[in-house]
Amino acid sequence: MKVMIRRTDAGLSAYVPKKDLEEPIIKLEKEELWGGTVTLRNGWRLLLPDLPHDTRLPITVEARKISEEG
Repeated sequence: MKVMIRRTDAGLSAYVPKKDLEEPIIKLEKEELWGGTVTLRNGWRLLLPDLPHDTRLPITVEARKISEEG
């Protein structure tokens, strides 16, 4: 699914246009963000593509939904 990752005053945020959903990213598997999973506040876990650590934000990427916790 297409996901836009951006940096806000509160931290990193993920926006899913198809669901009109924007949620803060509350957990990172990898400190550099790319190539690992992120957890959104609503419980979704997304696998992000492996991109260079200095990739500029905001960016729209193809992410894979792993699961919903809880």
